[in-house]
Amino acid sequence: MTQTDDLTRPDGSPVRVLVVDDEVNIAELIAMALRYEGWNVDVAHTGTRAVAAAKAERPDVVVLDWMLPDFDGLEVLRRIRAAEPAVPVLFLTARDAVEDRVAGLTAGGDDYVTKPFSLEELVARLRALVRRAGLAVTQGDSLLTVGDLTLDEDSHEVVRAGEEIHLTATEYELLRFLMRNPKRVLSKAQILDRVWNYDFGGQANVVELYISYLRRKIDAGRDPMIHTMRGAGYVLKPAS
Repeated sequence: MTQTDDLTRPDGSPVRVLVVDDEVNIAELIAMALRYEGWNVDVAHTGTRAVAAAKAERPDVVVLDWMLPDFDGLEVLRRIRAAEPAVPVLFLTARDAVEDRVAGLTAGGDDYVTKPFSLEELVARLRALVRRAGLAVTQGDSLLTVGDLTLDEDSHEVVRAGEEIHLTATEYELLRFLMRNPKRVLSKAQILDRVWNYDFGGQANVVELYISYLRRKIDAGRDPMIHTMRGAGYVLKPAS
């Protein structure tokens, strides 16, 4: 399998990110997605802890919830920037009014994502922030390869045995997750957390449905690559 275009610091060490959200489940879900990207993640659930963590860990980028139990994200931003003036900050909030967005960006925030959000979008925006800030460099390329199946993360082209396969956005992200973890059994819960929004209200049978869609496109008329491990989940591996 070819490495993805992972971002690292110029010295080769992982990008460091601080995730600040008082909703524990959301914070941990974001942290899981970023660790999957290979980044080092610290989590804080209060403004006080966030400021302390930023001083101690000196993150490359911060995901900052607007509303916190002790003081708001704007005050956290002010205190963090007092010590780290250049650190990029992405605000995360349930507020979607234009004046709130303007307030966050005017105060020095670099980007803004409104809940509910897609993990894929959040990761993409963070990657863009650290690239723009010159804090990270690209390692490797964008091509994933498992057996005779390839996926280009830049062009979103998927090819098996020389034949191009057209996928929907959700099918593509599901396949990407499987291909980033070849020969590894992934549970329905893991797939739901990674591929669907954190607040997705459906049941795990949506995973079964999309696995069936993928099989029709990836495995139809060919030796199968996507396998069901009963009671455990799904695994993608080269055709035998």
